Amino acid sequence: MIFYSDDESRTLRKAVFGVMVLVSHADPGPVIQERYAGLRALTNLSPELRVVLHAARVDLSALPEAELEEVVLDALRSSLKILAAKDPAEAAGFPQAIEAICHEVAAADGQVAEVEEAVIAKVREALS
Repeated sequence: MIFYSDDESRTLRKAVFGVMVLVSHADPGPVIQERYAGLRALTNLSPELRVVLHAARVDLSALPEAELEEVVLDALRSSLKILAAKDPAEAAGFPQAIEAICHEVAAADGQVAEVEEAVIAKVREALS
């Protein structure tokens, strides 16, 4: 098992759960369905990383909506650096897992809106 510091764990949680919030906020829809879709999609991540994510709750509600995107995209970029340093194999699969999570949240209401696709494109760019 790989050890992540508190700051690293917080960054990983902010990135993963943050993308769920970003996609969900892009096109207001069934919040509960989107939340459950995102949580189910966590299976795209390794079991080790899921343990880190569930270690503590991340609260993004204090962030102004205008800052949320920048904070989450920065956390995604930082997460890739953390994973690359700690577990290159995990880092290699992280972008695809995050994109799958985004798509699950976006499709929770049966369709993916254009604004959700735009957010997913920004997430993809942050992870490239």
